[in-house]
Amino acid sequence: MENTLRLYGFNNLTKSFSFNIYDVCYAKTPREQQDYIAYIDEQYNSERLTSILFTLTDMIGARVLNVSKQDYEPQGASVVLLLAEDSRFPPTSETVAAHLDKSHITVHTYPEYHPETSIATFRVDIDVATCGEITPLRTLDYLIGSFDSDIITMDYRVRGFTRDVDGKKLFMDHQITSIQDYVDSNTLARYDAIDINVYQSNIFHTKMMIKEVDLQNYLFNADVYELLPKTRLQITNSLRQEMIEIFSGNNVYGG
Repeated sequence: MENTLRLYGFNNLTKSFSFNIYDVCYAKTPREQQDYIAYIDEQYNSERLTSILFTLTDMIGARVLNVSKQDYEPQGASVVLLLAEDSRFPPTSETVAAHLDKSHITVHTYPEYHPETSIATFRVDIDVATCGEITPLRTLDYLIGSFDSDIITMDYRVRGFTRDVDGKKLFMDHQITSIQDYVDSNTLARYDAIDINVYQSNIFHTKMMIKEVDLQNYLFNADVYELLPKTRLQITNSLRQEMIEIFSGNNVYGG
């Protein structure tokens, strides 16, 4: 986005970005599982999610017009932000009013746990829809750093077209070969990542799964050194199997 294209009229390309993460944890007893859900629900309540989205909005150069947020019972939260695509416009601008249905950010959380394996997961979905030159890809490192992300799936699509000053249609206004190009190399080194891209349709999909499982980081209210070596191995295998199934989108080990 550093080199601005000379366009004829308005850049009407629409860009959709979906950022989805899973945080996986081991909670042994039903009580620990409930406590984990309560803990994660409080850690990522609607207030904190709103703060994250406000920072994201500032990073892409947009401005928040309206906020709707909700915490749910027994757990979960969601936030919706309507955006003005150019922070230079005042709130009363007719241009901003015309953009209300084109730019928005939403976030939803989904805490849950497996009834038999003692594995709990926390899922966060963030969707960003913008029009014009704004692209949310520059916020990837911030988003990944804002959550404990064991599995990450990302989708980016550019629709429509605009024109340059000579009238030629432009179906993309910036260079991209992979979503991974927008992720810091040090972050990428911690994950296994694969792409499924449809270049002719400007559709990009990337999946990432954490490489190393440090068991202590996945135990809720427990110390790894209190567990027998065999138990540690069993838990680590259960965690890895859960991650692989989420990453692959299949019940590889039976669910």
